[in-house]
Amino acid sequence: MIERYFIEQGMRKIRLEEYFKAELDRAGFTGMKIQKTPLVTKIILRVAKPGLAIGKKGKTIRTLTEEIAEKFGIENPQVEIQQIDKPELDAQAMVDRIIALLARGYSWRSVAYRSIEDIMNAGAQGVELMFKGKLAGKSGRKRKERLAKGYMKKAGAQSNLVDYAHGAAYPKVGAIGVKLRIIRPDVVFPDKRRIEDIIEESKKPKQEEKTEEKPAEIEEPGEEEKEEKTEEKVAVEAVKEEKAEKEEKAEEKEKPKKKEEEKKEKPGKKEEGKGEKPKEKREEKKAGKEKKEKAEKKKE
Repeated sequence: MIERYFIEQGMRKIRLEEYFKAELDRAGFTGMKIQKTPLVTKIILRVAKPGLAIGKKGKTIRTLTEEIAEKFGIENPQVEIQQIDKPELDAQAMVDRIIALLARGYSWRSVAYRSIEDIMNAGAQGVELMFKGKLAGKSGRKRKERLAKGYMKKAGAQSNLVDYAHGAAYPKVGAIGVKLRIIRPDVVFPDKRRIEDIIEESKKPKQEEKTEEKPAEIEEPGEEEKEEKTEEKVAVEAVKEEKAEKEEKAEEKEKPKKKEEEKKEKPGKKEEGKGEKPKEKREEKKAGKEKKEKAEKKKE
């Protein structure tokens, strides 16, 4: 069931593209995008000539939206037209142009060389154009021709970066298939990048950060920050002054106490010295008396 749903969506998209291509062939329709939202289904159309797609006072867009809602059952369709800046760099637009010229009867060789020159002059890195079919007139057999210029990627995952388109022209002589590959100027392949360029790119953001940081450091400390810094300095200085005043007061209070202690200690020492001397003398007198008494006793 899920597979059927996805298949139906793909078929609806193909039918829409075919419808827009038939209706907006003169405007140079190249592709479309569908963006679904809860309220509206937005359809973005890529067109080379937006004036022809819009019409007078938006008449063609109104008719397109009405027909889309009726034929394809899309609820609340909203059609937007996106202009292609350079049709020479769009593969589908160039294929449509080549097919139109071949259908009118122009020579494939002149058309091929002219279109390649236009693409390369627009700034493309490389072009490859291939024709296959009745190129040599009625009597000639079908054949294949390839014309290329510049750089081209045809294999690997990098080939997805190449803009590719194909189509078929139906002149009187017979059918001619057209394949076109274009590498746009903004495409960068990983194997084509130089180490020097990568190093320069890695340095650029650092330089930008430095340049951004320097003025921020200079500009940010404006008047407000300066005021804050001065306030902080004033507060710190006031705290230091308070501490110094407290220390001075404490020292002043301790000075008289120290003096009293010193005074008390000094006389005590003197008294101790004075007290020691008479004690020694008394002891000497006692010892002398005792000797005299012993001597007198011996005489007796």
